[in-house]
Amino acid sequence: MLIRVLLAAILAGVGAGVFATAAQSLRVTPLILEAETYENAGGAGHAHGHDRGAADATQSAAQTAETEEEEWAPADGLERTFFTLMANAVVGAGFALVVTAAILLTGQTVTLTSGLVWGLAGFVVFVLAPGFGLPPELPGTEAADLALRQTWWLATVLATAGGLAILYYRRQPMWIAAALVLIAAPHLYGAPQPAEHEALAPAHLAVEFAIASIATGFVYWLFLGGLLGFVLDRAMRAEAGHTEAVA
Repeated sequence: MLIRVLLAAILAGVGAGVFATAAQSLRVTPLILEAETYENAGGAGHAHGHDRGAADATQSAAQTAETEEEEWAPADGLERTFFTLMANAVVGAGFALVVTAAILLTGQTVTLTSGLVWGLAGFVVFVLAPGFGLPPELPGTEAADLALRQTWWLATVLATAGGLAILYYRRQPMWIAAALVLIAAPHLYGAPQPAEHEALAPAHLAVEFAIASIATGFVYWLFLGGLLGFVLDRAMRAEAGHTEAVA
C-alpha cells in the first residue's frame, strides 16, 4: 500500500509542478523578466552614484571578473521554461510527499475536500507565514545573508505547522494561547534584513510581484491539495479493493 500511495503522491506533485509553471507564466515570470532588464541595466549606472574610490574598486572588480568564467544560466524562452518546469516538478513532488506523510501520521481519511483543506494549510505554512517577514523579492533587490534567511524561513514553517497542529488537536484556552505564541514567535523575533533596502526595479513592480507570487502560491497549494486528495483517495480505494480480492 505504501508504494502505491507514494507513487500517487509523486504523480500529484509533478502535476502540481506543471500547473505552477503555467500559473507563473501569467504574471510572475513576466515580472521577473521585466525586473531583470533593470538589473542588467543597473549594474553599469549604479557606479556613477559612488565616489571615486568606490568607482575604482568597482572597475577593479569588473576587470577581475572578466578573467573568470561566466556563470551559466538558461536562455530565455523554451530552455528557461523547461528548467523552470523541472524545478517546479521536483519541488511539487517534495511538497506532496511532505503532506502525504502528515496525512498518514494523523491517520485521517483523505478525499478531494480534505485535500483542499490540507492545501490551504500548506499555503499558510509555506507561503503566507514566511511571506510576512520575507516577502517574495525581484532580482536586483538587496537581501540579508542567505543562510540567515533560510534558517528563519525553516523556523517559521516549523512554528506555524506546530501551531496549527495544536489548534487542531487542542481546544483548551491554554493550548490555544500556546499555539498563537508559537506561530507569532518567529515574527516577534524578526526576519533577517539587509543593512540597506535597495532595489534596482521600481517599487510598484516589487509590490506587484509580491502580490502575484502570493496569489499564485495560493492557487498552487489549493490545486496540489485537491489533486493529492483525489489521487490518494483513488490509490487507497484501489489498494483496499485489491486486498479484499486477494483475501
